[in-house]
Amino acid sequence: MNNSAANTGRVLWAGLRALLVLTVVCGVLYPLAVTGIAQVAFPGKANGSEVTDASGRVVGSALIGQTYNLPLKEGEETPTPDLKWFQPRPSNGLGTNSVNTRYSIILSGATNRSGDNEDLITWVKDAKAAVVKDNSTADHKVKPSDVPADAVTSSGSGLDPHISPEYAKLQVHRIAERNHLTVAQVDKLVADHTDGRILGFVGEPRVNVLQLNIALKQLVATRG
Repeated sequence: MNNSAANTGRVLWAGLRALLVLTVVCGVLYPLAVTGIAQVAFPGKANGSEVTDASGRVVGSALIGQTYNLPLKEGEETPTPDLKWFQPRPSNGLGTNSVNTRYSIILSGATNRSGDNEDLITWVKDAKAAVVKDNSTADHKVKPSDVPADAVTSSGSGLDPHISPEYAKLQVHRIAERNHLTVAQVDKLVADHTDGRILGFVGEPRVNVLQLNIALKQLVATRG
């Protein structure tokens, strides 16, 4: 009886020591080591790929998209896009940031449906009509055939921070008009913020909307 109790005690003590050692190694030392290496080797990525504005204030992440909308008016359920900013891909899950001064993630999740879904077809048609209307100016008319797919469909995550160069260029005339800039100035802004394929062959060229809008804000501030 005493031997059995002693054996049980030794097993329990051995198990407790193993738990304590593994907790320290796996729960403390390993996370600290990985965090330390990440902070030294990739500090930007380790801290969430934070994006700062001209004042040095963190306004978001380069990995997560944001919307640029006007404040909701009384009786409105859906916010109206603030057309002085470049607009991202459609999504119901992006954070709000109308003037690059605050950042708030709401939720994540795709908003697309199957290709023959009636809701999706309606969304795409409505979104295309809105893109054509919003981006047409007095001296530049957008045609429905000019609208790229990413202007009317959300990404798989619903949080894509990038748009295609084609969608960015489609918005150039509207941005120039709304911000009293020349088309050439805004064209250059888009070109300067267009990233090519990774390693020259992976993925597609893309434009980070948040970084582009920060540059736009700076350009407008220094105008004239």
